[in-house]
Amino acid sequence: MNCVRLVTDDLYWVGTNEHRLALFENIHPIPRGVSYNSYLLLDKKTVLFDTVDWAGGRQFLENVEYVLDGRPLDYLLINHLEPDHAASIDEILVRHPETVVISNEKAFMLMHQFGFHIDGEGKTIEVSEGDTFSFGDHTVTFVSAPMVHWPEAMVTLDVTNGVLFSADAFGTFGALDGKLFADEVDFDKDWLDEARRYLTNIVGKYGPHIQALLGKASAVLDKIKIVAPLHGPVWRTDLLYFIDKYDKWSRYEPEEKGVLIIYASMYGNTEAAAMKLASHLSEGGLNKVAVYDVSSTHVSYLISETFKYSHVVIASVTYNLGIFPPIHNYLIDMKALNLQKRTFAVVENGSWAPKAGDLIEEFLNEELKEMTVLSSRVTVNSSLNESSGRELYELAEALIESVNEE
Repeated sequence: MNCVRLVTDDLYWVGTNEHRLALFENIHPIPRGVSYNSYLLLDKKTVLFDTVDWAGGRQFLENVEYVLDGRPLDYLLINHLEPDHAASIDEILVRHPETVVISNEKAFMLMHQFGFHIDGEGKTIEVSEGDTFSFGDHTVTFVSAPMVHWPEAMVTLDVTNGVLFSADAFGTFGALDGKLFADEVDFDKDWLDEARRYLTNIVGKYGPHIQALLGKASAVLDKIKIVAPLHGPVWRTDLLYFIDKYDKWSRYEPEEKGVLIIYASMYGNTEAAAMKLASHLSEGGLNKVAVYDVSSTHVSYLISETFKYSHVVIASVTYNLGIFPPIHNYLIDMKALNLQKRTFAVVENGSWAPKAGDLIEEFLNEELKEMTVLSSRVTVNSSLNESSGRELYELAEALIESVNEE
């Protein structure tokens, strides 16, 4: 049985939803699943925009055949070769040997590397940025989007109806579950955090490349009416809202003026310090405060929250005269994803040789870009006492002052 949605006029969503997969890219938890979006245009010629992960292949093929309703599939247009979007290419071509594949040079190279069978005279059309192609009433143009987030990625704009097939750009974790459009959900409440987590962890490293794509999009912004990504909801209203989020995230500018506290605690004493600090911040009138235990929170959530907040407190025990390993992993992920332009404070704990504070500050100053580290470090010796409790209060005051200055 098919499960399709009409996007606009003669364009259909023929994608699938995934709820069985626990980890996206075998690393990021997806408790709410993920969608694999594919779109089928019925013009004088038919064209399928990307495919889906093979996990959803059966439903996808049923959707495609239902919409085609006996018509041939004239073209398969590939914007992005990552297997969660390209894995069903061969199955489409087996069922539709008449199909011609449209993509760019690097994408065809990757198709061969993945072993897709697309050889044959006249079975491929290679396009470049700025080229146009007509399917009848609809004409599309191609815009390269290298490293958003693979080197072959491109986006395709239907200049007839204003649909931007945006590949992985403007994507979001989370299965659609029948609600195709962003205006059919409470996006701020139910989707924004997953959108940020998707962007910051999947494409966060490539902020300058996202900026380059946004620059190209700004030149044709008046022509874009619908944004159709390969994951998550389709945007047909309030496009500037989501574009602004992508602009902010890719410039590494915080969304919120507030404080994120990431703590590592072995026996509860560093946790107590983190909670006491959060209490001081709230009592001081700061209502944007979030607290996470690094040992029980997947790092993808921590990265997303770090992109969100302007100030971050890292509270860590000393472990083997070093940084507690999950805190160290969090720092390494920040570096890998190019995070920058944040203000940090450090709380360290150690019973006989507190070393975590020095090592964390050294990492922040030497390995990351444009980071400010407040001088009000707090050292806890085993557990909070009157002296370290007073230092914690002073750190809260310094954080509130710094947040209010921005």
